[in-house]
Amino acid sequence: MTVDPTASFRVPLFPLQSVLFPGGLLSLRVFEARYLDLIGDCLREGRRFGVVALRKGSEVNKGDRDVAFESVGCEAELIDVDSERPGILHVRCRGVQRFRTDQVAQEANHLWVAHARHLPQDEPTLPTGDLLGSAKGLANAIATLKQQGNEPFLEPYQFDSAGWLANRWCEILPIPLAAKQKLMELPDPLVRLKLVDDFLRSKGVVA
Repeated sequence: MTVDPTASFRVPLFPLQSVLFPGGLLSLRVFEARYLDLIGDCLREGRRFGVVALRKGSEVNKGDRDVAFESVGCEAELIDVDSERPGILHVRCRGVQRFRTDQVAQEANHLWVAHARHLPQDEPTLPTGDLLGSAKGLANAIATLKQQGNEPFLEPYQFDSAGWLANRWCEILPIPLAAKQKLMELPDPLVRLKLVDDFLRSKGVVA
């Protein structure tokens, strides 16, 4: 996909102790007023919001005096929203497209808002022969998770996509948040998958 690097857009931010990847599934329990308003606006206007990983500070508003988050995040679009009880929303979102923030400011209600630019989507890339073990391993992991009643990925599954494979592995692997962030930012899906494959082989997950 061709992206105009000069095209800036405004995006409200949801800083989290997690990294959202394109195509990923994100579940949120929303109770802060600023984020309840954000979800309401996104529902009414069909808008997306941006998820950015926290480097410092808390997900919950504590004055936001010592909050720092990554400059590269991922837009999220709403899949469904349920209300557990007044003042609490259960939200499921899909990761859509990466972006890089240019300017970030905080509004009166403590919501962070950025001017950002989209980063290119992964080009459709087949995994090379030496990486097919990662595809088979992920298929096995999905089958095992389903048997346990856990379905962490959205369908359709794309085992023929290097970017999709790498992203899904990154979501479930026990690696540090900073490492997941660096992998998400990599522009080449084959490089991302190769790094994941190397990790899987080092742990004996892929032979």
